[in-house]
Amino acid sequence: MSAKRDYYEVLGVTKTSSLDEIKNQYRKLALKFHPDRNQSADAGEHFKEISEAYAILSDSEKKQTYDQHGHAGVDGKYSSDDIFQGRGGGGFNDIFESIFGRGGGGFTQQQQRGSDLLYQTTVTLEDVLHGKKMEINLQKQIKCDNCQGSGCKPGTNKKTCTTCNGQGEVRQTRNMGFASFVTAAPCPTCRGQGSMIETPCNNCKGQGRVKGNKKVDFEIPPGIDSGDYIVSNEGNEIPDGINGDLVIRVKVQPHRHFNRDGKDIFYDQDISMIEAALGCEITVPTLQGDEKIKVQSGSQPNTIIKLKGKGVSHINSRGTGDQYVRMVVNIPKKLSKHQKNLLDEFQKTSD
Repeated sequence: MSAKRDYYEVLGVTKTSSLDEIKNQYRKLALKFHPDRNQSADAGEHFKEISEAYAILSDSEKKQTYDQHGHAGVDGKYSSDDIFQGRGGGGFNDIFESIFGRGGGGFTQQQQRGSDLLYQTTVTLEDVLHGKKMEINLQKQIKCDNCQGSGCKPGTNKKTCTTCNGQGEVRQTRNMGFASFVTAAPCPTCRGQGSMIETPCNNCKGQGRVKGNKKVDFEIPPGIDSGDYIVSNEGNEIPDGINGDLVIRVKVQPHRHFNRDGKDIFYDQDISMIEAALGCEITVPTLQGDEKIKVQSGSQPNTIIKLKGKGVSHINSRGTGDQYVRMVVNIPKKLSKHQKNLLDEFQKTSD
């Protein structure tokens, strides 16, 4: 880049562009050409060019001088520090904190999180109706009782890391033409913790946690479906961090009599063709117990009788479903001579 390009061309804006438009365009280009994100050979030069253009055009006084005299009006008149101390509301600190975090390459120290645990269980359709309380005995990582999770031998403490002075991060300053940028990264000595264990606990070997057992109460609500359900913070524990979650994978077992669709229950009831023709009263099972129903005379195969409120609830909706009883009419495969004569007589009289 031997000859300087027009600052408006560099940023892709015009003289009438607002400060917000200039700032937004610079933010896009900074994301594209910042050396921490762009490893191409000319990314650094592009980044310096757009930063210099933004420093001039975001300051009303410098912008006015540039509009009147071009590069000759600002070259040699301002030092590098002067250029990057703009007072026009487009400060670099705000820009880079919004893009990269602190200092243009921010590292945010986050709490460690324990791993999640998976527990699988099956429930019956009766459990879906009434709900069920469970006590789960988990094998998991728990806090070491000997050191109370510190990882240190009782009577000793952690030592402040001398590499990062307890900050948990180390910073590297880059000088790039007009500006200096600070990149922060986790401290390699203490792994971002800011402190180190000199004398580890004999029980947990400095980990602050050990394998153990814990009983967890879990209540399966009425209306549950097959799927995964989360019990927060009951996964593997981690000292000075966030516990993982317990994932309970529930499978509703098939029922030998009933089929379920959401809140509704479906049941097939066998009846004879005589019962279908003449009508009858029969007893059918439900999840709440036996129920008597009346089959109307002349009922056709697959006639549906609804038992209101004999279904189940659903965890994602209100109310209770219904049970639908389908009449399955059985046609005899073999008939005696007398039965055939009776049917023949019936057919003659019905013609």
